[in-house]
Amino acid sequence: MRSHEHLQGTGARWRTTAAAAAAVLTFTGAVGCAADGDGGGHVRAARGQQGPVREPTASEEALLDRAEKVLIKTCMAKAGFRFWVAGVPDPEEREGQGYVIDDVAWARKHGLGGQFERDAAKARRDGPNATYVRTLSVKRRTDYNKALAGSPAQGTLSVRLPGGGTVGTPRHSCRTAAEDELYGDFPRWFRVSTIAANLTPLYVPDLLADRRFGKAVRAWSACMRGRGLRYTDPAGIRRELPALTGGLSDARAHAVEVPLAVAEATCARASSLADTARRLESEYRARRTARYDADVTACRRMQLAALARARRITGATA
Repeated sequence: MRSHEHLQGTGARWRTTAAAAAAVLTFTGAVGCAADGDGGGHVRAARGQQGPVREPTASEEALLDRAEKVLIKTCMAKAGFRFWVAGVPDPEEREGQGYVIDDVAWARKHGLGGQFERDAAKARRDGPNATYVRTLSVKRRTDYNKALAGSPAQGTLSVRLPGGGTVGTPRHSCRTAAEDELYGDFPRWFRVSTIAANLTPLYVPDLLADRRFGKAVRAWSACMRGRGLRYTDPAGIRRELPALTGGLSDARAHAVEVPLAVAEATCARASSLADTARRLESEYRARRTARYDADVTACRRMQLAALARARRITGATA
């Protein structure tokens, strides 16, 4: 999940893992408690001991993000600092974060999502929080970052990742205090959400080796060639994009992206690549990650339980 507003260390976590590279390839594009291959922003379900548990919608995830930032703002004010609630990704941005775009209407409107990335870079550089931090003295900046993101010297939490290695985070900060209030139990939330968001190394290698996936990718590539575009897979477009749009204005960069994205989405549907990837992800994920079902279910339950708190915190009426 991307954030337009750089939080100067908010959510800073360090990772030590031999399997980190495998986690780069994400088919759902979702984070947090995602557990199957539906990457279209639709409601998904996991089954726990108390019955089915749906995954929050993209709009609900945005609400949770905003509530967390409101809580961070309150905490930072108590610590003597200013903080702006800004840069919460909207639901449409979240829906374009999968392995391949297959929504032609979304592609026509957002291209490959590059404007979201450009907005994020601008916010990291010129957003209200970044601008404010630049006005602080060196000592105050250090204190700001410590209040916001914490310090390992004050204690840490760590979680062993399913694919190997660990992720750690400071135990005390405005971010951890906000997540503790929002989700009800930060140590547990940190553990289950980290595990749920890092399951891909367990099944992606098998998925990539599946002949059905390879066949769908080749069909997608052939469809793209029929449109005069030579890409072996969707990742190839993203690798080439910086060279295609570097130095262009936002409007011109967007104009470059749109036809590529529309072709990608059109061919994803024609070749069934997106459907195949989602179906295989569900198949392999169920086969390889069943021992983590309780963590995924707990993560989703904590998210759903937090929605009422998020509405109260933000004043949202729906």
